[in-house]
Amino acid sequence: MPHYNLPHNHGQNIEKVLDKIPPAERFKDIAFLFQQLDDPTRLRILWLLCHCEECVCNIAAAVGMSAPAVSHHLRALKKSGIISSRREGKEVYYSLSKTPQAKLLHRSIDALFECELCNGSHS
Repeated sequence: MPHYNLPHNHGQNIEKVLDKIPPAERFKDIAFLFQQLDDPTRLRILWLLCHCEECVCNIAAAVGMSAPAVSHHLRALKKSGIISSRREGKEVYYSLSKTPQAKLLHRSIDALFECELCNGSHS
């Protein structure tokens, strides 16, 4: 158990908590994952893919954007591991990944949209 040279002792047992803190690299990974949700359009695309598998053209029509613009967002989401794709002939279909992180984001997004306090308020 490492010793931490903390300037104050407030009796909050911070040393016990610090012994369990994940490595800094894990925080970078999780921050990158959350950065994928900082764009409202990307969040709309992700919400759609949480609920169905779809091709780029239909996603673009659903969110009112061009296919190349949607493809840009899909690349970022796929790079982060949140979504996955499969090819069927010339068509590529996208859906939410089966990873625990993607499933947690799906539940979180749905919960936030259902949250009464979140409806229309952003203080």
